[in-house]
Amino acid sequence: MTTDELLQGYARLAVEIGVNLQPGQDLQINCFPEHLELARAAADAAYRVGARWVDLNVTDPHVRRSLIEHGPEEELESTPSWLLARLEDVAERQGAVLLLVGDAEPDLFSSLDQGRVAKARMKDLRTRQLELVATGKLSWAIIGSPNPGWAEAVLGEPDVDRLWEAVGSTVRLDEADPVAAWREHIKTLKARAASLNARGFDAVRFTGPGTDLTVGLSPRSRWMAAETKTAWGQTHVPNLPTEEVFTTPDLRRTEGIVRSTMPLVLQGTVVRDLELRFANGEIADVKASSGEEVVRKQIETDEGSKHLGEVALVDGDSRVGRTGITFLNTLFDENATSHIAFGQALQEAVEGGADMTAQEMAEAGVNDSSVHVDFMIGGPSVDVDGLAADGNAVPIIRENAWVLTLDA
Repeated sequence: MTTDELLQGYARLAVEIGVNLQPGQDLQINCFPEHLELARAAADAAYRVGARWVDLNVTDPHVRRSLIEHGPEEELESTPSWLLARLEDVAERQGAVLLLVGDAEPDLFSSLDQGRVAKARMKDLRTRQLELVATGKLSWAIIGSPNPGWAEAVLGEPDVDRLWEAVGSTVRLDEADPVAAWREHIKTLKARAASLNARGFDAVRFTGPGTDLTVGLSPRSRWMAAETKTAWGQTHVPNLPTEEVFTTPDLRRTEGIVRSTMPLVLQGTVVRDLELRFANGEIADVKASSGEEVVRKQIETDEGSKHLGEVALVDGDSRVGRTGITFLNTLFDENATSHIAFGQALQEAVEGGADMTAQEMAEAGVNDSSVHVDFMIGGPSVDVDGLAADGNAVPIIRENAWVLTLDA
């Protein structure tokens, strides 16, 4: 396929499988200037399937860099009221949101004061986005948009065509019928989630070099994969690509130490060799060879930011992992290998989660935070076990292969 064919195919996939846009529905597209070509293709695809209105919002990370470097301290985490109103409008209309990612300069903020970098995020907007997603008030999806800077960062040269080939492979655009291939892939992931739910594990344990981590689950934790539903019943696939099965852990029950197996791009800074120690469910210590301060600032955001909100399993059969590329982008790298996330829990992965009150969430150990940061902890040298309530261990992943049978 040519690069243009891959771009057009990805745009259609994002609209028809990702947000699953319906006739008469609104679509909000958020992107950087480097993503405009794919954003325009997605807008065209949306109108072709009957969109009522497509709203495009372009933000420039260089302008944000100027804010961090020179702007007033009190404005670093403020949110313009019109941006909140814009988000509320698409939610009220039961619309869809498509986010394009792919940093042209992953280390753009690395030379700045990391305290200000960590603080410089629209906190109210991020909090409201997480609330709307958690309660199923939006159909949403995230896709990657190849650009020369991103290609340079991950491939060592600005070869956009080569990056497009890799991205196209991760989202199955190299299949004769990508939509059919996606439906089959979703079926496989859902079968894995069903197998985990049938086992009813009490906890998940990761062991490998520098890692011995036990993540406790709640009796209400439910493993999910690929597809989710809005409050009004519209199915959508939030991540394109997606290779994970995931659930929400009990925020009080994570113990041990874990070492990241891939770099993490966080707030315009590349975090390398991240190591976290958990005690009594919360992060007790942080180490990293680079980006340590920005991680520390993230986990100081609020009470929930020091607890886990997600655990996800990915094996070596992943289309993303098979490329052999570290994409320096969480959407892709989290689908290359198993990962965990500190911060906001995924309420949809808790039985009855969408209708839980704040008190019920706290009682069930469902984390609440204005951050959600995924980082990668799996790979060929990391084993994953499911732990029964009696402590009996059942292998899930061995030597990067999924070994748990699809029945109980």
